[in-house]
Amino acid sequence: MQTKDVLPQLSRPSRYLGGELGSIHKDPQSVEVTLALAFPDVYEVGMSHLGFAILYHALNRLDWVAAERVYAPWPDMQEHLRATATPLDSLESKRPLGQFDIIGFTLQYELSYSNILGMLDLSGIPRRRDRRGEEHPLIMVGGPCAFNPEPLADFFDCAVIGDGEEAVAEVAQAVRAAKSKGESRQQLLVRLAAIEGVYVPALFAVDYQEDGRLAAIRPLQDGYRKVRRRFLADLDSAPYPTAPIIPFMNTVHDRVAVEIARGCTRGCRFCQAGYIYRPVRERSPAWIASIIEESLNNSGYEEVSLLSLSTGDFTCIEPLLKGLMERYADDKVAISFPSLRVGSLTEGLMEEIKKVRKTGFTLAPEAGTDRLRQVINKGITEEDLLATTHTAFTLGWRVIKLYFMMGLPTETDEDLEAIIELAAKVKRSGKGTEGGNDVNVSVSTFVPKAHTPFQWEAQIGIDETLRKQNLLRDGLRRKKLRLKWHEAKLSFMEGVFARGDRRLGAVLEKAVDLGCRFDGWHEHFSFENWMEAFAACGLDPAWYLRARDEQEVLPWDHIDCGIPKAFFSAERQRALTGDYTPDCRGGDCSGCGVCDFDALRMRLIDDAELPPRGPAREQFTPDNEARHKVRLRLRKEGRARMVAHLEFMTLVQRAVRRAGLPLRFSQGFHPAPRISFPDALPTGVESDAEIIDLELFRPVSAEEAVTALNRQLPEGFRVLEGAAVDWKTPAPSVSIMESVYRLQLPETPPADLANRVAAFLAAETVTTTRDKGDGRTIEVDLRPGVTALELDDAGLSMTLSKGSPTLLAGHLLGLSQNEVRQLAIRKIGVTFSAPAETA
Repeated sequence: MQTKDVLPQLSRPSRYLGGELGSIHKDPQSVEVTLALAFPDVYEVGMSHLGFAILYHALNRLDWVAAERVYAPWPDMQEHLRATATPLDSLESKRPLGQFDIIGFTLQYELSYSNILGMLDLSGIPRRRDRRGEEHPLIMVGGPCAFNPEPLADFFDCAVIGDGEEAVAEVAQAVRAAKSKGESRQQLLVRLAAIEGVYVPALFAVDYQEDGRLAAIRPLQDGYRKVRRRFLADLDSAPYPTAPIIPFMNTVHDRVAVEIARGCTRGCRFCQAGYIYRPVRERSPAWIASIIEESLNNSGYEEVSLLSLSTGDFTCIEPLLKGLMERYADDKVAISFPSLRVGSLTEGLMEEIKKVRKTGFTLAPEAGTDRLRQVINKGITEEDLLATTHTAFTLGWRVIKLYFMMGLPTETDEDLEAIIELAAKVKRSGKGTEGGNDVNVSVSTFVPKAHTPFQWEAQIGIDETLRKQNLLRDGLRRKKLRLKWHEAKLSFMEGVFARGDRRLGAVLEKAVDLGCRFDGWHEHFSFENWMEAFAACGLDPAWYLRARDEQEVLPWDHIDCGIPKAFFSAERQRALTGDYTPDCRGGDCSGCGVCDFDALRMRLIDDAELPPRGPAREQFTPDNEARHKVRLRLRKEGRARMVAHLEFMTLVQRAVRRAGLPLRFSQGFHPAPRISFPDALPTGVESDAEIIDLELFRPVSAEEAVTALNRQLPEGFRVLEGAAVDWKTPAPSVSIMESVYRLQLPETPPADLANRVAAFLAAETVTTTRDKGDGRTIEVDLRPGVTALELDDAGLSMTLSKGSPTLLAGHLLGLSQNEVRQLAIRKIGVTFSAPAETA
């Protein structure tokens, strides 16, 4: 992607830089298979997805594979790519996607499907499988939505169903073998179909009845009638990334993420993940501790998140959490986990959690009545919930967040009224406690998913969704409680594609032609365009929300998740009679059929002992009064110039942490590293003089600090020099009096530029307008902040005491800010206040 000139024009240009610490760049010519892992959403969302990172590192462990990344470009970048006929490329090698052997899309959410087609379009790759030739990449998909991949079946070549760590490597091996033997694309598809867990849609045909229901799914190859999900039997045997990619920008989840377990056997009947990820497989605490230690050392992060579908159910979660918090308390590393379940929250566990975070406590009762919670097999009572919330408020939490669903099978308005009453009771449970009693309520619309007991149920439509939302909103408002809800039209579209068939491929294609993209983002979602696409294809989207007969052929019947349809049917009947199915983790086997009780079985860990930690880094303690300061001068150039100031500050803080420098911290509840930065450098401006002060609790030579930090900085950033200064020296933002910038003039500068410079220097005030970034502009006086201007044949030197060099350059050259951003501007020096010192 030729992004050098366009980057300054884009929102969040650091999305497209690549070269992050931890990223892996192999020479494509030195490997046998190249694979682009493609995330159909924006960078900061995709970078927070753990499965994507696991596959990236698992593939790059193979010396014959080069795995790279690509994310859906934001609309402003898409417009540039189309306008310049520039193909979408990868972050690592900047190679066009069309030149890869494999492109692997992750399917996390149905409303990302339009972005998949959009990314193929931007890559110059035909959307439809039957229009691609031998020269095109193999298109692979995987992830939870691959358990009903039929709406996309005309667009991909193969899907990995289930756990991907081993399967994607086997797909790469199949491509490697096919290339070496000169096999055709069709021969490769047959080779892929032999891999357990790989679905090749071209080897199945679908017949429809006159009313649109499926008549049959016909296998076209002998012995390939169903595709059984791929299982990873033992998490401890699988590779796991311990050198995470450290993004330049802040992402949705900026922390070390550790999957401590996979699978859940609670049996919530609406939850697809609870069925498609069975059985429960826990990672050993020793391995978890090793992952965390290495990841913290390699990242500089200050938080670790323990992830699973229900982290509180981890067999030895209390001793594990306590052990990890004790281990990292002096390192100022927070240990947290997002998934809290009433049934697994003991007071001891909550005591440990509160040491990390007491601002918000999230619980998901899902339904307002005990009756409906029995229907969905939630397994918690109102009494359990209120006891938990009272304990949380007593321990100091200030806000309880409650998540509910509406539109569940057998739900009545009484169940919705009960949500209102239950939320009010939760609020009352905090009365008189230490924390408070603030309650936020969120509600989403139930969307039936494939491979669940509710896969046959109807989904409520838009009008009924709005009615129920209004009922809840008005009732909660009377209780002085706030409600957040999922937009009805988005839930409608999610439901259509969640249980859709291959006919939706034409609708998807038409919608993309009409401009649909980033449908999960409210500001880009166009329901009108989608309805036009359905009309053009002669399909009624509401038909896909209907209830299904249990004898009906379902679009995903040839995908075997490991649990037979008969089990789901039996669970559905138990739901309708209000019968609870206990969690087999601690009781009798529920007979779901997923385990073979040999290689594939529940793996629970009861040994919580953590291995001894290696020598810990020297840590700052509040009673340490020693103060030392090192002043550093950094260079920021090349693609690094597009890293914004707040991103730059975070980057430096993490680099200092990785370098192990003895940094002081501020006092208080949230200690902050004592690093001082200069005023913000405009994004897009290079610099040889970014001044940073490190306040240390023991002396470190400037040379040692420079060397240690340079080992940790990504390409484009470098410490040029350092010096020890008195610890009382004012911060750079205070002590820097002037900054000198050098502007490389455009090829044809204004003929009267010298006169403009002279007139500017002679003026008392020079007024111009500045864009505030929200569509508004303000007037500013440039003149007081400019102390010198020197023009020569090569460029213009600008000395400023305050203000923006880009705004000044634009005024002198008669250019807009967008035009100025194309010019080369570099900070070349700074002048400090007395005692006089120049960098």
